[in-house]
Amino acid sequence: MLGKYVRVKIEHPIGSTDEAGYTYPLNFGTVYNTENQDAFVMGIHHPVRNFDGRVIAILSDRKKNHYIWVVAPKSTRFIINDIKEYIDVEKDFPTYRLDCLYERSCGAVVFRDIKGEVRYLLIKNNRSAHWGFPKGHIEPGETPEETAYREVLEETGLHINLIDGFSCVSKYKIRDKIDKMVTIFVGTTRDTSTVIQKEEIEDYIWLTYDKAMNLLKFENDKNILSGAYNFLNEHNII
Repeated sequence: MLGKYVRVKIEHPIGSTDEAGYTYPLNFGTVYNTENQDAFVMGIHHPVRNFDGRVIAILSDRKKNHYIWVVAPKSTRFIINDIKEYIDVEKDFPTYRLDCLYERSCGAVVFRDIKGEVRYLLIKNNRSAHWGFPKGHIEPGETPEETAYREVLEETGLHINLIDGFSCVSKYKIRDKIDKMVTIFVGTTRDTSTVIQKEEIEDYIWLTYDKAMNLLKFENDKNILSGAYNFLNEHNII
């Protein structure tokens, strides 16, 4: 249902309180032409009677087979962190999982000198058969650079110094429905020991530029590495 265009009949306006004492942080109502499908409305900060938009997220309790949609204006892009600013999932919907149409992650192309040769770090995620760069979701309150630093440290144990002036944005779809945007920076490290996060990462490898390019499968990743390599050369960093 993610991405579907719907109309919502608002039954609990933003700021209203129901009989159980729950104060609605957003407009809330029932989706037209469905059987008892409830929905929150993001992006509208005043009470309305009806709302037209598209489904950007789903709160799901699969054991109870109950779902609550989150609907937003067609022109907006809200990620999970944005939704959680209004809906306290852990407190008010503890048995529910929140899935979002939009995901935003940050990471880094990491390089270092190994025996006089510049090598680049590639990792293989447990959920993927392909090599890529360390990256992960932005946490509430983080800047993109802070996310990149934290994710590299968590996934590889490496402390990196990000180099100003380079960032590359990659956009693609996951399972043909999730719109993902990834911002990749470039950074180096003096650490010599790579310690992978076994819960997330299957393996890692340090390769020269040419070998790393050959190992990468996706054009997005190849363009990112090529861009970082050219940037580093143009600025006499490598």
